[in-house]
Amino acid sequence: MNKQAKKQQNNKKGPIWPFILLLVVGLGLLGYPLSTQAYNFWLSHQKVQSFQKAANNLSSIEVKKRLRLARAYNASLLSPGQQSSVSDPFSKSEKKAGVAAYAKMLELHENIGYIDLPKLHQELPIYAGTSESVLQKGIGHLAGSSLPVGGKSTRAVLTGHRGLPNSRLFTDLPRLKKGDVFYVHNLGQVLAYKVYKIEVIKPTQVDKLKIVKGKDLCTLMTCTPYMINTHRLLVTGYRIPYNPKSEKKANEQSQNRLIWIAIAVLLPLLAIIIFFWHRRRRKKKQAGKQAGQAEKKE
Repeated sequence: MNKQAKKQQNNKKGPIWPFILLLVVGLGLLGYPLSTQAYNFWLSHQKVQSFQKAANNLSSIEVKKRLRLARAYNASLLSPGQQSSVSDPFSKSEKKAGVAAYAKMLELHENIGYIDLPKLHQELPIYAGTSESVLQKGIGHLAGSSLPVGGKSTRAVLTGHRGLPNSRLFTDLPRLKKGDVFYVHNLGQVLAYKVYKIEVIKPTQVDKLKIVKGKDLCTLMTCTPYMINTHRLLVTGYRIPYNPKSEKKANEQSQNRLIWIAIAVLLPLLAIIIFFWHRRRRKKKQAGKQAGQAEKKE
């Protein structure tokens, strides 16, 4: 009778595997965005470190030479009619394959630099050109705009996709507000830009990307509205003095926010797991007591 009572109790409880399966699926769905974001962050960080290492291995003479060539290229853009070559990077006619030769002097391990966006918790590699192969893996530099080396009468335009299944890139760009600071690292400099203008334009309004005489600007560009992509979001910053401590502090604050977000997500999950584990353990004890009482009555 003891075995029969236990069997009846087990039948009442039912199998545990559906609950475990649902729990695993639920945790997977909740954890997937965080794990994907963490993986992409790690991948971008590896590319950034590779670029930094290659840049550190260059001699100061080589760095100065390359930057001089980049500035000479930027100066050539001030010639009459040169900026007319700037066009919308997301239109089908502009998605051309191939390596952009105009930025070779800045290229190291395929990258011409990287952008640090502390508010968005991102470091993203920058590539020359805006071909689809480039925009699938990082941030593209718009050909016809100034190379990201700074200087008066320059405007670098950096473009990125939103909503890619394998990477966030500029998905969170609308979170940037006026007053936020972002950083552009090239092979020999770090350029700091403070956001002062945020615009939504039509793809045909390429005049909004033109160089402004005497200004040192950098514009971040992506498609909007999200997943509809009929317009372009422009986030433009003007150059400010670079302070390494400010960038380090901003990144530390960003990392702390990420930690708190992870804790806020994981704690409820842990509480749910403990609750169901405790509940099942309590039911098991009650079933054992009932089986013992039934055995005594027999």
